[in-house]
Amino acid sequence: MEGDTVKAKVGDRLVTEGAHVDAPRRIGEILEVSHPDGSPPYLVRWSDGQESLCFPGSDTHLLGEDAADPAG
Repeated sequence: MEGDTVKAKVGDRLVTEGAHVDAPRRIGEILEVSHPDGSPPYLVRWSDGQESLCFPGSDTHLLGEDAADPAG
């Protein structure tokens, strides 16, 4: 993803693939976008209820709020 900057809005979902074979996928909803242009960092509420500040890496992709549920 070098050169590609994620642009998000409140309500979009982030999906972070597990970094290891046994690591689970993390799915979260963006609660807050720090910059007007939609660039990171984002305040995210993950599916386990935890909230954290997220700077998405190459293992993360963005789904718009209208996208199908990534959990299946």
